[in-house]
Formats: sequence, C-alpha cells, structure tokens
Amino acid sequence: MEISEDKFLSDLGIRIRQLREQREFSQQDLADYCEIPKIQIQRIELAKINTTIKTLVKIANALGVHPRDLFSI
Repeated sequence: MEISEDKFLSDLGIRIRQLREQREFSQQDLADYCEIPKIQIQRIELAKINTTIKTLVKIANALGVHPRDLFSI
C-alpha cells in the first residue's frame, strides 16, 4: 500500500491533535512538556513541517502513548 508524504503528515498531525485534545492539553501544555516551541506543535498538527523522530518520541511520552500510536487514526 502506498501513501503520499503529504497524506502521512496530515494523518500524523490529526492523530496528535486528537490525542492532545483527549487529554485536555492545550498546544502550549504539550509544547512545555516536550520542551519545544508551541509553534512547532502547531506546525506538526497542521502538517506544515516534517518533524524528527526524537520530537515524536517526546510527544508520545507527553501524551502517554507508544510512538507507534501516533501513526494510527
């Protein structure tokens, strides 16, 4: 199965936003926990940037999920 890079990044951003909202975290809360700028969280959720694995691990840890859970919608 093939997926475009844009679709993958969009799905990733949607999933991160869903998990963040389920935990009632603001973008600022998540950014603070991950020690990254809020604008970076915004850009990830909007599929505006291709972030690092290291940042995704930080986000998964902050959300209390395994990193693979960021990739399933």
